[in-house]
Amino acid sequence: MRYTNQREYRVIHKCGRCGKKMAFLSTRRFRVNANKNKLDVWLIYQCEKCKHTLNIPIYERTPPQKIPKDRYEGFLVNDEDLAIQYGMDAALFRSRHYTIEKSRLG
Repeated sequence: MRYTNQREYRVIHKCGRCGKKMAFLSTRRFRVNANKNKLDVWLIYQCEKCKHTLNIPIYERTPPQKIPKDRYEGFLVNDEDLAIQYGMDAALFRSRHYTIEKSRLG
């Protein structure tokens, strides 16, 4: 499924490099990290100005068998459609207490 006409949310967050609240945009890429028998998965965002990264947690300390296989494989190959799907999920950002706004078309 392609989401080509859709835009992910922008995250408003204090940038560690700029030192003030900035807009962060989705890179449409994931980071997956294994720690013993648990996985962490993040959607990577970047500061609009300086490209400093912000990792938005999707799964934290989750046993691999709890993540659907097709979704896990999508994380590993940086499936763009999957990244867009997560980037458009307002509930994900609200549950993590992020301030969001819709991206501008352009």
